[in-house]
Amino acid sequence: MEFHLNTKGTEAGHGSEEKLGINIKRNDADFATSVDLLNEQIIINGIAKMFPTHDIIGEESTGTGEVTRLTNKPTWIIDPIDGTTNFASGCCFTCVSIGYCVGGQPIMGVAFSPKTQEMYIAVKGMGAYRNGQRIYSTDPNTHKTLKNSVVCFEFGYARSEEGVDNMVNAVRRLLKHGCRSTRSYGSGVLDLCYVASGRLDVVYTGITEEGWKPWDYCAGMVIAEEAGCTIQSLKRGDVNYHGGFADNCNSKRFDIYSSSMICGVNSTVVEQCRNVVLDM
Repeated sequence: MEFHLNTKGTEAGHGSEEKLGINIKRNDADFATSVDLLNEQIIINGIAKMFPTHDIIGEESTGTGEVTRLTNKPTWIIDPIDGTTNFASGCCFTCVSIGYCVGGQPIMGVAFSPKTQEMYIAVKGMGAYRNGQRIYSTDPNTHKTLKNSVVCFEFGYARSEEGVDNMVNAVRRLLKHGCRSTRSYGSGVLDLCYVASGRLDVVYTGITEEGWKPWDYCAGMVIAEEAGCTIQSLKRGDVNYHGGFADNCNSKRFDIYSSSMICGVNSTVVEQCRNVVLDM
């Protein structure tokens, strides 16, 4: 990953994108590279060697098929490259994400950004850290509301007329309501890490069919929670990918199989942002 990211746009990097072995999944915006596949296999091999009885759910081994259900068995959930489009383009907003679940719940998350050399790690009940330094979502000297928040969203792969209208209209409502600024970094895992460290104030997904998958949530969710964030389903009455009830707007822990999500530095920002983007 680092060679491609560091040489993109230079003479040494000429032809590097063509050598990535890009494989299209659902459409031209949804693809994997040979590095995605290699990263995932390296991680799977390492986990299988150390923990042969554990289950593993990987983005690339899942492909476009149904996402494997999470059981009570110890399970690792892998995104070998989150932000594959950024990676292929040589953009720095890309990372490797590994989450660990016990009893059907995420308890550990690790995300490494090779270009920025930042390692985020968190264990449930033990806090969240970036390169060994404890991180917090909020500054006790700053009062955050939607008006002074940096709001992040990702348009993802939704391309239908209705889907595009819904996503754009949500942003229109945000801008008309007022916020400090908006961002779209192209890496859901890093979005969550950046909310966890106060670089962003809130991120949402799932206005339409652009909702994320368990490997986008698992590691980042633990990091965000341990930094003090509020993470919930964006939509009340939300369902997960297996048709189950996933709404945790008022209680319970976030379901990583949920089809929508909102994560903010505090509950006030989360509720204000939800009300605006959903036009409630």
